[in-house]
Amino acid sequence: MSNKRKFIVVTGGVLSGLGKGLFVSSLGKLLQSRGYKVAPLKVDPYVNVDAGTMNPIEHGEVFVLDDGSEVDMDLGTYERFLDVKLNKYSNITTGKIYKKVIEKERRGDYLGKTVQLIPFVTGELKNDYKALYDHSEADIVIIEIGGTIGDIENQIFLESVRELSLEEDVMFVHCTLVPVMGVVGEQKTKPTQQNVRMLREIGIMPNMIFCRSEKPLEDSIKKKISLFCNVSEERVISGPDLKNIYEIPLVLDEQCVAEKVLSFLNLEPRRKDLYEWKEFVKKVNNPSKEINIAIVGKYTGLKDSYASVIESLDHAAGNLNAKVNVKFVESSDIEDNKIGVEEALGDVHGILVPGGFGKRGIEGKIKCIKYAREKNLPFLGLCLGFQCAVIEFSRNVAELNGANSTEFVPDSENPVIDIMLAQRGINEKGGTMRLGEYEAVLKDNSIVKNLYKDNIALERHRHRYEVNTNYVELLENKGLVFSGKSKDGQLMEFLEIPNHNFFVATQAHPEFKSRPLKPSPLFFGFVSSCLK
Repeated sequence: MSNKRKFIVVTGGVLSGLGKGLFVSSLGKLLQSRGYKVAPLKVDPYVNVDAGTMNPIEHGEVFVLDDGSEVDMDLGTYERFLDVKLNKYSNITTGKIYKKVIEKERRGDYLGKTVQLIPFVTGELKNDYKALYDHSEADIVIIEIGGTIGDIENQIFLESVRELSLEEDVMFVHCTLVPVMGVVGEQKTKPTQQNVRMLREIGIMPNMIFCRSEKPLEDSIKKKISLFCNVSEERVISGPDLKNIYEIPLVLDEQCVAEKVLSFLNLEPRRKDLYEWKEFVKKVNNPSKEINIAIVGKYTGLKDSYASVIESLDHAAGNLNAKVNVKFVESSDIEDNKIGVEEALGDVHGILVPGGFGKRGIEGKIKCIKYAREKNLPFLGLCLGFQCAVIEFSRNVAELNGANSTEFVPDSENPVIDIMLAQRGINEKGGTMRLGEYEAVLKDNSIVKNLYKDNIALERHRHRYEVNTNYVELLENKGLVFSGKSKDGQLMEFLEIPNHNFFVATQAHPEFKSRPLKPSPLFFGFVSSCLK
């Protein structure tokens, strides 16, 4: 057996959004089920150092890791499928790698050499790939190259993995689209053929092709792709549209993808265990009841802006043998009176207000929270949703005139939400918030303590503003319970209203730690209440 490191490199063609991240996660799940430790790595070809400053409507949600890294949403998919905790080494961007090379050049580390893309940038990339392999003690590292092979900004990453294949054991998997022309009704292979030709020009020969299509690939189409793309027919894999994403590992498993990959890498399958995963998929696909839940957000134009929230609802519902129908409510429409609160929320069983930044749509969120509180509807607030719940209660129960956040009204009469002391004077936007996993101490006999079944909750954060401690005693006297606080008691982490169907909010982002087989306690409690 080779002593070389084992890598799988996943590329994509034709168009972005084909589901490379889901393929990587599903393949990783199958390799895990065969007894191998897998470490995923996402390469993003944008010049941003990380995803932290990117607009969710343009790029989808910003996912946060335990160590505070703000990363691409695909890392959320990796964590959910593989039930692993990733770190800053699991995501490389053009900005991050160029910054590293330029800093080395400024220090004189290159000893006066002319610093060029090849071999210096590609060399740094290869070092990072190998370092992740070694530090994670993985059996296999799966590298996903973001975007498509035709993107000019991807060339340096493709070159780096071509060079890597000269030094280590590398299997190349290419994800491509096999469309059906409406009039003809035939699956078309030309886009795939053109893609693979482009890869060959770069010096990469795919060893497996994962074909996304509406329906399973026809045998004749598999033969054609095999012939024209120089890949054995058994390694042309069908990826049809499915009811839910958690079926993908099972569809790949039916095509023995794990065995084919392990065979290529000269590794032996050790076992096979997908029982719990199959049971979860069975529950998701055969719900015994349905509920409607409104997500009242500011970025509802792109579903991916709330990817982890939607998945967390599905995890909780799946484990409760139920189905959640998500109804997106744009908070700006409520704020601008384009739609009434009753009209928007009259048919839902629960209301969820997720995170976000900026003043737009805030008053719409507050109106919806008031509706949930007064109508005794289950409510879950996350980050900004927590802050809006404090503002709503301050105004309408504690009767604090003009209660607001200094993020929205800097000279607010009652600034119940204010910027954290540690955040004052910080001007840079990237990577400067309160980020990563923090501990909260939970109050005895509270809803959250019963849900977490512990005195402590560990959740991930991403925010600059906090509950103003000058108002905590007053709000608690009026009936708001801060049921989770930081160790020193200075930061309010959870709130709840007693004698309500379910009214809970957190300053954290529990959606980042929810897993299919281990749903987030808060989401589980919320969905359970909605079902009642």
